Amino acid sequence: MLRYFAIPALLLLPLVAHAAPLSSCRQLFVDGGAPALLNQRLAARTSSLCYQEYAVLASGITRGALWSAEHLTAAELATARTTKRVNLFHADDNLPADDRAELADYVRSGFDRGHMTPSGDMSDATAQEESFSLANVVPQTTKLNGGIWERIESAVRGLARSAGSVYVVTGPTFQGVNLEQIGGRVLVPSATWKAVYVPSTGDAGAYLCTNTAAPTCNLISLAVLAAQVGVDPFPLLARGTKVMLGQLPMPHAPRNRQRKASRRWF
Repeated sequence: MLRYFAIPALLLLPLVAHAAPLSSCRQLFVDGGAPALLNQRLAARTSSLCYQEYAVLASGITRGALWSAEHLTAAELATARTTKRVNLFHADDNLPADDRAELADYVRSGFDRGHMTPSGDMSDATAQEESFSLANVVPQTTKLNGGIWERIESAVRGLARSAGSVYVVTGPTFQGVNLEQIGGRVLVPSATWKAVYVPSTGDAGAYLCTNTAAPTCNLISLAVLAAQVGVDPFPLLARGTKVMLGQLPMPHAPRNRQRKASRRWF
């Protein structure tokens, strides 16, 4: 059953600092700088987790990721292609019991368990297993998760192969007066986003997709993304890089449909 969660109640909760620093995951961030929360109301009951190939800031309010960061390299992707995918989603025991999603929350919810850092980016079995933590997941519609979002993930992998490496930060945004809940406790985002920075070319930008039964996506600058979602994915980048929309790949259209190259897809 879907329930609704009023945003004002969320915003009135007290702010809590991160449980631990992310210093052990500095290699995953541009110049070692972890993504920054610009909207401090998002900071309530957050926990930072550093895994082998990604780091995540999980929220005890939304019971999912606020951001998930990776440094995706061509070398890792070469080995990832030979790693067998095993779909073993699991609750994350590193989070307080009341602050984490459980598998039961997604049962018959009508929503997919949408990876933020994709399992297809992981270079070995251990990293892939870690990516199936529900801390790295948000509820996504099937049309988004199995459609253009999957194609965006594939396009970013192609970019990493051609450029050598890219930094990627992925997350949800929650906008509107009322938001849906699944399992009576996990918030459904209104949209999800993926920010990309290419060190070899200086290109940067973000994909922003509505989390609906008929999702639409746009390419936007990092500055526009930060203003809209309250998260700066690459806080140490120069402002000039953030305000300019760089050259990012268009996701490939389904083979049975023709789509014009533009900055919006339907």
